[in-house]
Amino acid sequence: MSNIEVCQIKRPKGWPEMSDFEVKYSTVPTPGDGEILLKILYLSVDPYMRGRMNDTKSYVPPFELGKPMQGGIVAKVEKSNSDKFTEGDYVVGMGNWAEYMVTDGGGFIKVDPSLAPLSYYLGILGMPGQTAWVGLTAVAGLKKGQNVYVSAASGAVGQVVGQIAKNMGCHVSGSAGDDAKVAYLKELGFDAAFNYKTADNLNKALAEANPKGIDVYFENVGGPMLEAVLNNMNMFGRIAVCGMIADYNAKSASEVSTAPRNMTQMIGKAIRMEGFIVSYYPDACKEWLGVCAEWLKDGKISYKESMVEGIENAPQGFLDMLSGKNFGKQVIKVADD
Repeated sequence: MSNIEVCQIKRPKGWPEMSDFEVKYSTVPTPGDGEILLKILYLSVDPYMRGRMNDTKSYVPPFELGKPMQGGIVAKVEKSNSDKFTEGDYVVGMGNWAEYMVTDGGGFIKVDPSLAPLSYYLGILGMPGQTAWVGLTAVAGLKKGQNVYVSAASGAVGQVVGQIAKNMGCHVSGSAGDDAKVAYLKELGFDAAFNYKTADNLNKALAEANPKGIDVYFENVGGPMLEAVLNNMNMFGRIAVCGMIADYNAKSASEVSTAPRNMTQMIGKAIRMEGFIVSYYPDACKEWLGVCAEWLKDGKISYKESMVEGIENAPQGFLDMLSGKNFGKQVIKVADD
């Protein structure tokens, strides 16, 4: 049998391009002692991967040139030489951009295919959902009745942030990059939503969407958005910094936004801003699985995905996600079960 792998072959300068990737063909690997062969069903593409394309030191190492890209995967165990997994098990973990891969199983956990669509384990039941829960509860300490604003609100994380906050009895507002996404936020129960690309004035748009100010901001964007949010934050507000995608594709330091220029507001308003990595909160991540499973069963939370078919189309799906062309969580469907 043949195997397809997608590799990074160049370091991008600014926005990644299709020429930074290469599709390679090989044979399906054979598992050794203690190893398993995985048939990859779904592959996640996420904003943090853009940082791994650079050869810079970070909390995760950069992708190796000429080697398969990596990300969250849902897979089926095709062959097993391990006493931890059996053929037919469904697992989730960090894997290759490929159709098949061999692993000793480290970092992979079994999942229940009857709980939700398998792709949800890369989204609402996986890292994006866990990130939303951790940011709101463990980092920002969200309380019932507070006022929450989330940027990139229709994305993989943002749509979950809004629904968690609504289920906790909060006023929730969000922004997105086109009118269809804004309409979707209102369908989810957001109290207010606006298109940040067509807003004449971000300060005014935020004030209208948050008439009682902002107690908790879930930060996904940075730049001018963060500046406008600081102007609308309440006393003792909290900002959970998940990402700042506005500057991910800057070619150099000179292209990084000069905003926010009003950080002094954090002093007078006693605002606390804290960055976080979801894997640093394992207990909260486990807690989310139970909470989310119950909410899914009771219809208290829903999830939207953008699905791209075929491993060879993973690079385009990744680029579409970075430019905001996706609607909801971007997932690559590699194979049928």
